[in-house]
Amino acid sequence: MAFAFVAGVGTAVSPCVLPVLPLALSAGATGGPRRPLGVVTGLVVTFTFAIVGLVYAIDALGLPDDLLRKVAIGGLIAFGVALTLPPVAARLEAALSRLSSRVARRDARAPAAGRGGFASGLAVGAGLGLVYAPCAGPVLAGVITVSASQPFSGGRLATALAYALGSAVALYALMLGGRRVTRRLSARGPRLQQALGVVMVVTAVLMLADLDLRFQNAIAQDLPGFLVDPSSGLQRNDAVKRRLAELRGGPKSPLPLLAPAPEIAGTQSWFNTPGERPLTLASLRAQHRVVLVDFWTYTCINCIRTLPEVTAWDRRYRRAGLTVIGVHTPEFPFEKDAANVRRAIARNHIRYPVAQDNDFATWNAFSNQYWPAKYLIDAKGQVRYVHFGEGKYEETEHAIRSLLAEATGRPLGPMTRARAEQPDPGLSTPETYLGSKRAEGFVDGPLEPGVRDFGEGRPRLDLNQLALRGRWTIAPEASRAESRARLHLRFRARRVFLVLGSPNGPRDVRVLLDGRPLPARQAGADVRGGRARVERHRLYRLVDLPRAGDHELTLQLDRGIEGYAFTFG
Repeated sequence: MAFAFVAGVGTAVSPCVLPVLPLALSAGATGGPRRPLGVVTGLVVTFTFAIVGLVYAIDALGLPDDLLRKVAIGGLIAFGVALTLPPVAARLEAALSRLSSRVARRDARAPAAGRGGFASGLAVGAGLGLVYAPCAGPVLAGVITVSASQPFSGGRLATALAYALGSAVALYALMLGGRRVTRRLSARGPRLQQALGVVMVVTAVLMLADLDLRFQNAIAQDLPGFLVDPSSGLQRNDAVKRRLAELRGGPKSPLPLLAPAPEIAGTQSWFNTPGERPLTLASLRAQHRVVLVDFWTYTCINCIRTLPEVTAWDRRYRRAGLTVIGVHTPEFPFEKDAANVRRAIARNHIRYPVAQDNDFATWNAFSNQYWPAKYLIDAKGQVRYVHFGEGKYEETEHAIRSLLAEATGRPLGPMTRARAEQPDPGLSTPETYLGSKRAEGFVDGPLEPGVRDFGEGRPRLDLNQLALRGRWTIAPEASRAESRARLHLRFRARRVFLVLGSPNGPRDVRVLLDGRPLPARQAGADVRGGRARVERHRLYRLVDLPRAGDHELTLQLDRGIEGYAFTFG
């Protein structure tokens, strides 16, 4: 309990609490002298109730993890609005006082400028307690809510109460200091109260938009670890470790220790971070975050098919302690362009941080060889789980949950329900490249760099063979259509994808299947009226059949279109 009390004091001065301070200070700076006491009392009660009881109910009902936070922020907005309207604030104070304790009722009978404020402070504190609960972090979570399956106990309640009291003492001191500062402005009366009400509303609205969480992450990157988490030293104490292990009531994650995770370094642009600044695994360790590093590239269909699962894990577990980092390592030169990557991030609805690894520095540091590849890193910086390629989504999610339980002990609720697109089981055509460096399966022999006319006439193809017709410029990574350019492919698959680009403006590709214009019911998402409009370099979806089958695809390409690689599904 002493540890919990000290940890609570430390948490009250950590970056996590900074967004809450305007709310607490605004609530405590106005009203009677007992309002700060009401605020901390309400905070202690609801905070303790939230982390000991409500987390279990929310998990059992399958409700969103951030439900309490949103409800509490809504209440704080309402209170802030009331402060801006003095008559409303007075009626609210009177109504709350009638429902409060004898002390609060005595306060209600006191003059407005005298004693009072406990009841309304209690209401504000109740909301703050629910907003403040996530700041408990891994210390309290490991002590109290190791898992929702653990039974309630008096010891767990006492520990939570000690933690809340520690935080309350520190916040109470800050509120008293704030009242002393505002005494000089007290002559302004209602205007000061209205201004502080506006502060409460603005702060709560920013929190509703999760800007407080972004602020915490941003400031945590630039602060020493002991300021990010003042109680981290206590956690490393051997006695505390033993006690936490006892309270967890079970073994640690069964995932093996594979290797220390190398740092994410040598990157270029970053996306979806505060100020687009780089993240480091060291800063995330200081925050006790579990990290999922996902190597991907935006034209890889195997990567694209995994993204619904990865984005679902980010949404589901970010608040529970997971940070997903997409490391975009390019396969083709145009994938090094930051604008192209940014568009791909938006197109795939990615909200987690993404780093450009154009020089393969992080790829090589992890000794990676595959797209996609996932490395799961525990809160101590150890790689504990690795998966290459598609599939095994449930297994990977179980690994994520296992490390989060080990790191924080917080209830995690139900599994995600994302469903990644799966390759058809009848697929038998492999990835096929159109550049001379990796081209295979062309009936006219190996492709050689340079300009070449492949003649006319429809070729005779066996399964998985290709042929070019017309005039083409062949390069190591791609083939560019010149005049009368056609491409023929015999494939067995359900879906056909092709990486294309048109550097000199929009161009069209006419798509034919088995010698006939592609019907709308068999067209991929990028084909309209039997044609695909090609502009930016990306993966284009050309064919989408009801089931895998043996077909011949013919593409008639406008001059200047570049083709890089076929993939199938």
